[in-house]
Amino acid sequence: MQVIWTGIERTTWDALHRTAAAALQQDWAYGEAMQALGTRCLRAAVIHDGRLVGIAQFLVRRIGGIAALALCSHGPVWSADLSPTDREAACRLLKRSAPVRWPRAILLTPDAVSADTAGVRRLIRVMTGHATVRIDLTQDVAALRAAMHGKWRNRLAAAERSTLKVQKVGGKPAQYRWLLDRELAQRSEKRYIALPDGFVEAWQVACGQAGRDRRTDAMLTLRADLGRDAVAGMLFLIHGEAATYQVGWVGDAGRDLGAHNLLLWQGLQMLKAQGIRMLDLGGVDTARGAGIARFKIGSGGEVLMLAGTYL
Repeated sequence: MQVIWTGIERTTWDALHRTAAAALQQDWAYGEAMQALGTRCLRAAVIHDGRLVGIAQFLVRRIGGIAALALCSHGPVWSADLSPTDREAACRLLKRSAPVRWPRAILLTPDAVSADTAGVRRLIRVMTGHATVRIDLTQDVAALRAAMHGKWRNRLAAAERSTLKVQKVGGKPAQYRWLLDRELAQRSEKRYIALPDGFVEAWQVACGQAGRDRRTDAMLTLRADLGRDAVAGMLFLIHGEAATYQVGWVGDAGRDLGAHNLLLWQGLQMLKAQGIRMLDLGGVDTARGAGIARFKIGSGGEVLMLAGTYL
């Protein structure tokens, strides 16, 4: 088994990432966008018996100007036929060979519920995992709707009967910037941390570098209008054959009418029509964000408790 830290081609990386319907944080464009915003990115390819069996993207930060922390978030991404034993060997090799100066901490946060299958069973868990909700878009539309919790589905039906109108927003930054600005204000008010301002624009540029249409293949943005006023918005980032719910905002009028239920329902149907197999709604925190957690869980997706962070 061998780990290569330089020289892997983006097309090769993207092919494995797409086949695995892997997480946003392991998409090549995510690393490019974060580098554009000032964070160092390292990429590793795991080769076994002459073929690519794994990829791992790390973001590296200096802590206190002394130590380095390299985090592989929601990764590595493995070939489906790589055994748990080989995954363990690969994880040890990744940590040992990482081109990061000492003192350092090399952390793996696998996108898996089991440490055994992720290859981190023999490593030290330093943080418990978080919960996320994922919707399998390979199901037919009737099954997706039937999986919703009753109250969630009733709010959707009410929103469909209302005067709300959903529009697909264009991919130019000027066309969706209003949503990012409102989410930034919401972030400040509710005191939560998210990706840095400027990430979405940098993401579009990075997707365009790989030949993706930065306006249609990189993201989907929807707006709910009541008359002439925008009362809610949602932005999804598209990565391979998966998508992530990245930004959401709803005003009081939109909340009363169930605008977010309507936006998510129409959004997942549009993504499904594009060939997207999985939609990640992101983390759920029932203690600090009970309302958001109820909304995500009620959508009918599968709640997954990920394995945690390993040193």
